[in-house]
Amino acid sequence: MNEFDLIQSYFNWQSTDPNVLLGVGDDAALFDLEPDHQLVTSTDTLVEDIHFFRDTSPSDIAYKSLAVNLSDIAAMGAVAKCFTLSLTLPKINHDWLKEFSASLKKASRLYNVNLIGGDTTKGPLNITITMMGSIKKGKSIQRSGARNKDDIYISGDLGTAALCLKKMNEGIKPSLNELNKLNRPIPRLELGSALKDLASSCIDVSDGLEQDLSHILNSSDVGATIDAQKLPLGEELSQYIKETNDWLLPLCGGDDYELCFTADKASSSKLKKLSETLNIRVTKIGSINASNELKINGYDGSSASYKHF
Repeated sequence: MNEFDLIQSYFNWQSTDPNVLLGVGDDAALFDLEPDHQLVTSTDTLVEDIHFFRDTSPSDIAYKSLAVNLSDIAAMGAVAKCFTLSLTLPKINHDWLKEFSASLKKASRLYNVNLIGGDTTKGPLNITITMMGSIKKGKSIQRSGARNKDDIYISGDLGTAALCLKKMNEGIKPSLNELNKLNRPIPRLELGSALKDLASSCIDVSDGLEQDLSHILNSSDVGATIDAQKLPLGEELSQYIKETNDWLLPLCGGDDYELCFTADKASSSKLKKLSETLNIRVTKIGSINASNELKINGYDGSSASYKHF
């Protein structure tokens, strides 16, 4: 089987978006944008033994590859539209490809995005997805918008994926909930889209809250104080911290893919209502100040957030 046969066999399903004029099978894709809208793009690569274990199922790898890119689109307040896939394989394994492509197709239908092209090559296993979305001009949520006295919020809960990874590295079997947090994060697309009229800045928490919030502070030229005791935690992590008093996982652990955002104090009641409407936990964890530093009350440890290099 050559490259083109592989694409036709596993990645050439029908687009469901009428704005996709030309998808998989040509030199490039064509799709329409709504009038007065901007293109939003994001690219993430997942590499075997770096971003997922060698024995991770093809189904989980496909889902997570898509979800982490959707999370970036959510952080901008945009609507996800379509994506390209670059797949590097050490060899052609039809069972692996069937499971991977079926999961990718299912996830793309779940989140209403369409595969429109990509590339396949031979080499160590890695998956690169470029996601494209759309947002009305002037409405994107950027990291540089945080202002003095804004409140800081987190969606969902933090640290469960890091706890799962810790257990796996120590040879301890994680719970199904912990595995799902690591392998099948939920991109907060509805929340992100709704925040475009409420949030002053936003970022998705992929490399750890301490590091990712610092990106907002650096881009906005502000500081912040957050309270470790106010961080939203899942049941397993709450029990772990009760036993260890180790706040490293929710503060510096990666793979949460929750939204960290800022908003002025006048928006608190609207955010509470939005949280109830979407049935998504939204927690205020601190506030922005003019110090140009990040202070974490209740934590004295050093930064251990994930760094690629």
